[in-house]
Amino acid sequence: MKKKIVIFISGTGSNAINIINYFSETENLTVTHVYSNNKNSPFFEHKLNSNIKVSYFQNNDLKTEVFDELKLIKPDLIVLAGFLKKIPLIYIDYFKKMIINIHPALLPSYGGKGMYGSIIHNKVIENNEKETGITIHYVSEQYDSGQIIFQRKISVGDNDTAKTIEEKVHKLEHEYYPKIIESILKNK
Repeated sequence: MKKKIVIFISGTGSNAINIINYFSETENLTVTHVYSNNKNSPFFEHKLNSNIKVSYFQNNDLKTEVFDELKLIKPDLIVLAGFLKKIPLIYIDYFKKMIINIHPALLPSYGGKGMYGSIIHNKVIENNEKETGITIHYVSEQYDSGQIIFQRKISVGDNDTAKTIEEKVHKLEHEYYPKIIESILKNK
């Protein structure tokens, strides 16, 4: 039986597309659903395998309809890929150690509410950081404070800008997020 991955997005969905493509050829792992709270996401323009259910939801439905659907789906892993809404405690309690997130910085630095994307990369430049990277972690009650699963660093050069850091970080995200997802699910 295939293990089921459910993805939540708020942004462009580039990590979701990458994860879907990565698992499209695997026999025992599959993305079954993608949920977005952004009806204008470019993600909706992508042609996907017809077996993947894609749903837009309003934020107030996260605690009710979406949660009830997830209980029926019984995912093996819930993957946040640029999802900018805090996960309700009922999810964390019900899906223990089954929700992961990727953060575009080396946590605990630059974590917390409102810390995402270019906001982080601009702070890295402002603070003259010499390195940054990605963190993959379990989701907990507090933003970006769950148990760290994986981190990967990159150097920040004198000529780097927020844009070049963003490009380097996206490259890391696309390289490592699917591999870590696969590793977690193979060990379940």
